[in-house]
Amino acid sequence: MEPFTRKLYQRLLFFVFFLPVSGVLCFSELFFIKEPHDVTVMRKEAVILDCQAHGETPIDVRWLKNGVKVMENERVYLLSNGSLYFSEVESRRGDKSDEGFYQCLAQNKYGAILSQKARLTIASITAFAIQPMSIVVTEGSVARFSCKISAHPPPIITWELNRVTLPLATERITVLPSGVLQIHGVQRADAGNYRCIATNIASRRRSTEATLTVTPAPSPQLPQRPRIIAGPQNISVSLHQSAILECMATGNPRPIISWSRADSKSIDVYNTKVLGNGNLIITDIKPQHGGVYMCRATTPGTRNYTVASANVTVLAPPSLVEWPESVTRPRAGTARFVCQAEGVPTPQITWLKNGEKVHSNGRIKMYNSKLVINQIIPEDDAIYQCQAENEQGSVLSMARLIVVMSEDRPSAPRNIRADTVSSSAILLAWERPLYNSDKVIAYSVHYMKAKGLNNEEYQVVIGNDTTRYIIDDLEPARNYTFYVVAYMPMGASRMSDHVFQHTLEDVPLRAPELSLTSRSPTDIQVSWQPLPDKLSRGRVSAYRLSYRTSAENTVSQIELPGEKTHHLLEDLQPDTIYLLRIVAATSVGWGEQSAWTSHRTPKASSARVPLAPELHLEPLNCTTILVGWQLAPRNSASVQGYRLFYHEESQPENAPVQLRASDNRHTIGGLDPRKKYHFKLLAYNFVGDGYQADQTISTPGCVSVRDRLVPPPPPPHNVYAKTNSSTAVFLHWGRPAFSSSHAVNYTVRCNPVGLQNASLVLYLQTNEPSLLVRDLEPNTKYEFAIRLHIDQLSSPWSPVVYQSTFPEAPMLPPSNVKVTLIEEDTALVSWKPPDELNVAVTHYTILYASRNAWIAGEWQVLQREGTITMALLENLRPGQVYLVKISASNDMGDGPFSHTLELTVRPDLLSNPRHSTAFSDGFYHLDQKSMTGITVGVCIALICIIICAFIIVCRGKNRKFSAVKTYRGGVSTSASAAGRLGSAGQVENTDVTVPMMSQNHFIDAKGGTNLIINSLGPVQPSAEKKKKWFSFSNNVKKDSKALQNLRHGTASYQPGTTVLTYEEELSVSPDQPMTLQALLGCPGDTEGSSNSEGSHATSDSGRYSHDETEMTNLSSGASSRPPSLTAQDSSGSDCSDLAEEPNELTEESQPDLKLKESVENGCCHREAQGSSQSALSLSV
Repeated sequence: MEPFTRKLYQRLLFFVFFLPVSGVLCFSELFFIKEPHDVTVMRKEAVILDCQAHGETPIDVRWLKNGVKVMENERVYLLSNGSLYFSEVESRRGDKSDEGFYQCLAQNKYGAILSQKARLTIASITAFAIQPMSIVVTEGSVARFSCKISAHPPPIITWELNRVTLPLATERITVLPSGVLQIHGVQRADAGNYRCIATNIASRRRSTEATLTVTPAPSPQLPQRPRIIAGPQNISVSLHQSAILECMATGNPRPIISWSRADSKSIDVYNTKVLGNGNLIITDIKPQHGGVYMCRATTPGTRNYTVASANVTVLAPPSLVEWPESVTRPRAGTARFVCQAEGVPTPQITWLKNGEKVHSNGRIKMYNSKLVINQIIPEDDAIYQCQAENEQGSVLSMARLIVVMSEDRPSAPRNIRADTVSSSAILLAWERPLYNSDKVIAYSVHYMKAKGLNNEEYQVVIGNDTTRYIIDDLEPARNYTFYVVAYMPMGASRMSDHVFQHTLEDVPLRAPELSLTSRSPTDIQVSWQPLPDKLSRGRVSAYRLSYRTSAENTVSQIELPGEKTHHLLEDLQPDTIYLLRIVAATSVGWGEQSAWTSHRTPKASSARVPLAPELHLEPLNCTTILVGWQLAPRNSASVQGYRLFYHEESQPENAPVQLRASDNRHTIGGLDPRKKYHFKLLAYNFVGDGYQADQTISTPGCVSVRDRLVPPPPPPHNVYAKTNSSTAVFLHWGRPAFSSSHAVNYTVRCNPVGLQNASLVLYLQTNEPSLLVRDLEPNTKYEFAIRLHIDQLSSPWSPVVYQSTFPEAPMLPPSNVKVTLIEEDTALVSWKPPDELNVAVTHYTILYASRNAWIAGEWQVLQREGTITMALLENLRPGQVYLVKISASNDMGDGPFSHTLELTVRPDLLSNPRHSTAFSDGFYHLDQKSMTGITVGVCIALICIIICAFIIVCRGKNRKFSAVKTYRGGVSTSASAAGRLGSAGQVENTDVTVPMMSQNHFIDAKGGTNLIINSLGPVQPSAEKKKKWFSFSNNVKKDSKALQNLRHGTASYQPGTTVLTYEEELSVSPDQPMTLQALLGCPGDTEGSSNSEGSHATSDSGRYSHDETEMTNLSSGASSRPPSLTAQDSSGSDCSDLAEEPNELTEESQPDLKLKESVENGCCHREAQGSSQSALSLSV
């Protein structure tokens, strides 16, 4: 026993180590040194398609054209190295043309390999597909001509003006390789006939002529918003070629062209440049250059712009990312080859065996990128190639399968037979192999359904101690095929003969699902779908339909033949709930009854409500059901919408799903597998709810390991999410490898992160490995997961990926915008974010301009981050009105501007800005209305002040000065009184001046009035001197003539009376203004404010009455003050000023009478009036 075990181990080691190494070493027997490549030649030109294979000789080389063998002739034949030679290329129509796809096939004793495809193209040029068109443009604007032609190779495009080649030395003219002529700043000399010239190696073609007419530009030219007249177009460009995106705009002033990417990525500056006046050219294009490019035309100095965009798709030939590897396998083993490729468009994978396409059968399966060969036979020993192909080209990779044959392998098991045990079990028995049966270590039992193509094959491995096995997981009433293989350490035997056997019928596993509708208030249309074979477990021979009202227990039953799928219940009660159920039967017996399904018959009313829709339910997978419907053909009532109800059997009904009238399908996801659900759909309008349609359906199971003996498929891998917009996310994932060729679909689960309400989870269905999820919320983070469904099998959910949608561009402007002048040349503008939810703001744009600059379209621009809500406007010019507006922006675009606010900068703000603004609520608020109110208020105040001053002046009218009644003995008293006042320090060194009168006029010194009398009675003055207001005394000039009269005039009384003699000692220039203070001066009232310099207040306390009693006191009282000729006191000087001037002297001058006694220390002296001196002399 030990030698046998040692020998077995040695053979196992040889099998494990040597065979894989030998397979790798053997894969150098055949490969290509040179392969053909695409070529373009001229007709009648010679060409060679290279092909050179290396390997163990002899090597046979053949050529295929479009998959068909090329027949050699005198014109086309093979060279000694295997290349294909054309002495003259023909371009005849049909199969006689040499154009097409060529491949080289090399073969030796190990197998055959096929080269990559090479396209042979004959140079040609067609007629123009687009001819240039005549246009009329204004001088200074832009002109554009275009032409289009198909040619191989691509032509060179030039232009002619009046049949002379157009010079391109000027920057105004641009010719694009795509056949576009652009002329900027059109001049009169540009007028003429233009035509397009296309040239390649095949020929040269000229287009028809188009006329450019230039008209004079209007004067003056009005401003025009920018407009893109030729924007970029969606293009697909092959790898390493050049892409040209045109952008041509017009406007006044001339707009500026700029480019950007929609995904905010930077544009490659090394491979990208601007051609002409705004066209973008991308050279040596690569996959990273693909995307959406946006052309923006902007008016200089403004935010007036327009945008055009185009998508650039980079086409790439296939390239392999995973290659098949050579393997060595024993007979009856399994070989797997993997091949994955990428490219744009997505390449198609084709498997070749010795240069011929591999077809699927029971042993050989192809799953997208995998080739699986089961139960390997000697004929499987070959060279296998994976060919990835798209419209950009093809690429191949090869691997060899080496089948190892064993000399002492056992023969196939014998006499296989199958007996039916039940509806789900078959007993399989066989005899041991005739040869080397003692070396058998195990048997494998293989079985599959006999009906249908590409059925999955199942395998069960059992020990070598038995030759019987019961397969007990089969479906009832099915035909199966079986075979057995014997295994030994060095390999497996051939397959045994195949045997067929069917299982017995069984009672139906489940009852049909009912669909209920009402055509009238007294009937119910009952319909159902036939049970699938898996559920019927045989031929259905009969149905039994039971029904009753919900208020009664009496059940009515109707038996129907097995071929029926519908029945109409009539003579029912209107507006009544009925319960119905059904059961199916086979020849074995009745199956399980369905649960009661409820349906309410319509009300017996003539109201025009919608009829019941035709309802269709389809399970997309084990957790999702597609609900579809259409209105009944007889329905004539209007429909405002639909209500969809659904609930799990024996569970309460959920709230209805509201659907639009235009909807005709809805997907319900998130259901439980293997559960029965009841659906109810009704249409409604303004009258009320319409007739309802009821239907029941069961969700399939997700995993059927016990039924199929296979594990669930793996989940999709490499899930990739990319935000497409503010409401859409693009998902892409890889399909896992599994052994099934059935159709595959996917469920995509989508919900916001942190969602608490499970009913808001979105489930989407697709059969493609990518999906664009739409109708999402902006600026929201979502989580996505994908699961796969195939042939009633569902994979687990894939790992969750997270992706956030872009924020939406702001739709509203910033709110609460305020602008306030805070300094003489600086304003503060503040705002709040737009009143929008889920809208992020990355920056704000502030535009401001003076009114003149605004008319010229010249705005000054400030930008602030999205977290800042205020800005300073500096260097404002006085006397200008500024306009201010603000917009919010983010990466998705710019929002609208706010309403324009006006800010007035006044000239007087520079001199005294403290009194020009107000401060409240922490901000300055000063707009045009406030300024107007302030101006009106100031004007009213000034008018009031002027009126008050006028009233005061009118009350203190000009009075005639009265002569003071004096006694002879009173002179000394008056002098002593004046001396006491002077000694008190209040007044000093000032002469008293009194007005003089004519010779024949006397003063009423007794009555205390201002009357002047003569011998005939009171005298009214013929002309009064103009009054001088005390408040404006410094601004009035004296009349020159009056001053001269005052200098020489005297007055005297008759003998025996007190005589006043006036002597002029003034030295006054006629041009120098003379004030009242210079002429008259007396001590001020002691109650006046003589010490408050600069005060503007006045007081009547200094007014002195000319009362007779006072005059008596003045003459007798030792302490009395001297008489004052003016009774008003002004606080603007050190002593009181007189408020009235003396009358002008109209009489002729009399001889001067001087008093021998003078009064000293009479009145106070004013330094400001030092040049005006007066002397007063009294004589008795």
